[in-house]
Amino acid sequence: MRILISNDDGIYSPGIAALAKVAARFGDVRVVAPDVEMSSAGHAVTASRPLTYKRTTIGSFEGYRVNGTPADCVALGAYHWEKVDVVLSGINLGNNLGNSMWHSGTLAAAKQAVLLGLRGIAFSAPVYDDEPNFEAIEPWVEDVLALLLPDPALKLINVNFPNDQPKGLRWTRQSVRHYSGKVVPGTHPQGGKHFWFTVIPLEAPDEGTDRWSVEQGYVSMTPLRLDLTNEQELAQAQVRHPLG
Repeated sequence: MRILISNDDGIYSPGIAALAKVAARFGDVRVVAPDVEMSSAGHAVTASRPLTYKRTTIGSFEGYRVNGTPADCVALGAYHWEKVDVVLSGINLGNNLGNSMWHSGTLAAAKQAVLLGLRGIAFSAPVYDDEPNFEAIEPWVEDVLALLLPDPALKLINVNFPNDQPKGLRWTRQSVRHYSGKVVPGTHPQGGKHFWFTVIPLEAPDEGTDRWSVEQGYVSMTPLRLDLTNEQELAQAQVRHPLG
C-alpha cells in the first residue's frame, strides 16, 4: 500500500512525523507537506503562480516541502508518486470538529485525495498548554488505521482525538452549531491596528456528534462526503417551484 501523508501545520510539525511513524506499519510512506504553516487555509489551491518543492527527510521517511497549500501538496504528491492508495493528513495540532471542517486545511488535504479518486483520512488532536502527547496517541492511530484502511467503501473520514486517554472509538456525525463571530482588535508593537478573528459556540453539542464524543473522551470518526446538496430542500423546492 502506498500512503501519501500531508498536513497544514507544515512539514516540520511533530504531528506529521508521528503519523508517518504509525502509517509505515501499513505500507510505503511518503511525506509531502507545506514548507510553512497553512492552518485554516481550507481547500485553497494555488492558481496564480507555479509551485516548487524541495526534498526534505523526515526522520527515516522520504519527504518533500512545497510552497503551497495542503491541497496543492496532495495534488503534487499524487502526480509524482503513481498509484497512491490513500492520503493521510495530520496529526493536526488542534481538533477539527463541527464547523471547523469548513476551513480546515488538514481536512482539505483528505478531501483533495477524494477529488483525485483516492481515499483520504484526516487526523487531529487537541492542543492546550503544550503539544499533544503523540506517544500516547500512537496506539489509537494504529487502531483507527487498522479499522479504516481495509475498508475501501470508507472514502473520506475525519478523525479527532480527545484530550485525555481515549475510552474507545466512536462513529459520529458532524456537530453543526451556530457561533458568534468575534473580532478582537489590537495594536501592533510597531504601531497600527491589527485584528484577531475568533468564534464563541452558542449551543452545546448534540449527543452522537464529533464534538460531543471527543468531550466524552472518545476518538471520533466521522464519514464525510463531498456532495453538499441538501436533498430534502431540493425535493421540496422541486415541488413548490416546478420547472420545465
